[in-house]
Parts: sequence; C-alpha cells; structure tokens
Amino acid sequence: MSFKISFLLSILFLGFQSAEAQNKIDNFFKPSDTLNKKRQNTVIITEVALASATLIGLNQIWYADYPRSNFHFINDNDEWLQMDKVGHFYSAYQLGRFGAEALNWSGASKKHQLIYGAGIGFAFLTAVEVLDGYSAEWGASPADIFANATGTALYVSQELLWKEQRIKPKFSFHTTRYANQNPDKLGKSLNEQILKDYNGQTYWLSVNLHSFAKETKIPKWLNVAFGYGGESMLSGNHNTEFPDFGQNPDNFRQIYLSFDLDLAKINIKSHFFKTLFSVLNTIKIPAPTLEYTANKGFKGYLIYF
Repeated sequence: MSFKISFLLSILFLGFQSAEAQNKIDNFFKPSDTLNKKRQNTVIITEVALASATLIGLNQIWYADYPRSNFHFINDNDEWLQMDKVGHFYSAYQLGRFGAEALNWSGASKKHQLIYGAGIGFAFLTAVEVLDGYSAEWGASPADIFANATGTALYVSQELLWKEQRIKPKFSFHTTRYANQNPDKLGKSLNEQILKDYNGQTYWLSVNLHSFAKETKIPKWLNVAFGYGGESMLSGNHNTEFPDFGQNPDNFRQIYLSFDLDLAKINIKSHFFKTLFSVLNTIKIPAPTLEYTANKGFKGYLIYF
C-alpha cells in the first residue's frame, strides 16, 4: 500500500513539475504588456546578427564564385513568368511580419513594430539586391526592389487599416520533372528545389472570410485562397537547349482557387502554440483546388500541394 501511495505521489509530483515547466515556457512566449528592454535588446541583437551573418555568408559562399563588377541594374521582368518577383513579395511580407511580431513580444509600441519590425524584410532583401548589383553574373533588379516594397506595404497597410492581417501571402510546393533537366538552375536536392524550382512553387493570397463578415457564422479560421504558379520553365529565358525537351519549352501561367486555414484565428490559450502556428501560417495547407490555365482550361485536384 505504501508503495502505491509513493508511486501516486511521485506521478502527481512529476505532473506538477511538468505543469510548472510548461507555464515557464508559455510565459516566455507571452508578449509583454509594456516595453521590456531586455527582450527588445535580444530581438534587435538577434535580428542584426542573423541578417549580418546571412549577408556575409552569401557574399563569401555564393557571390565569391562569380566575377565582381561595378554596381549596375538589370531588367529581368520577363524571366520565370515573374515567379521570382512574387517570391520577393512573399519573403518581404513574412520577414516583416516576423520582425513586427518579435517587437510585439518585447512590448514595443505599434509605431516601432511597423517602422522597425515590418521594415526589416525590405531592408534585408534590398541589401541582397545591392550584392546582386556588384555581381557581373546578375545585377540589381528594380522589379525585385518594387516587389520587396509591395510585400512590406501589404503588412503595414493592413495593420493601419484593420489592425489585423486579413489577407496573408502563403506558399506551397511540389516536386516536378523539370528539375532533373536543369539541376544547376532548379536544384539538385529537395531543399534546393523548394527554393529554385519555380515550376513546383505556388504563391497564394489567403483571405480570411470572417474578418470581412464579422456578423456571420462563418468559422473564424476559414480562408479562401487565390494562387499563382507557372510551369515548363527550365531557365529564365527561351534560348537554352535541354536534352529531353529540345529548346526551352513554352511556359504557361497557372491560376488557382482553394480553401485554406488561418491558424492565427484558432482559439487557443497557449502562447507557445500561438507562436508555432504563426510560423506554420506561412504555408498553405493542402486542400481541394481548382486550377485554370489558358492552354488547358480548368482542372480539379482533390488535394493540391
């Protein structure tokens, strides 16, 4: 009997310890009600260190393999069906959102969140354009800079207009047969292909329905998503020869309509899971999808990635 009592007391003790540990974790992720300078300094130092390390790494690892040049601009508007521009738009928005949410965690004012937090995406991606501008292989792209500014503006404008994010850019990916034809451009491994193979990328604008109709019974987490993609892109131009396709095949645009979830609208109390859901909210969930292309018309998918 004494063993059973000791065992039960041990289980209860471990449960209390576990609950206490969970509370500590949850309190860590809980945003501060007032400015917490220690947290603010942590955010600033971390963001500056990560951005600096990334830029230095790109300069030494990526750009060092190509000859330098005087700073110059290029016009790459007609490449990749503008998928790279949409990627800049998405990246600027998400980096800005994370920057603003990090400052919100530290208790910074809304003004500072929008100016310094949301602006970090535009600043970082513009710095990458400067590195491109000094590379003979590439060049700074005004269209990329405009896309960066547009992504940042989408986040800031919604906060100023609605004080919430009703329209969120999201991303999905599936592997394609094109990467094997030009792995140097489209990626050799899955990790590279996610970043480089525009044929498998889809960018979405995920719209929260309830936020535009708050008096209705539409679930708060239900979104409708409008997607954009492209296919048959083996390189940025049409002059490259490929063994299985001959000359770079005719590419085409894809328009999608689908359902999505806004994980930020799911009612949970845990600040840890709120933070986790905020990260996962960058990705469009697989769902039934309708696709339209000019050459093939409409096509339905039971589940589309």
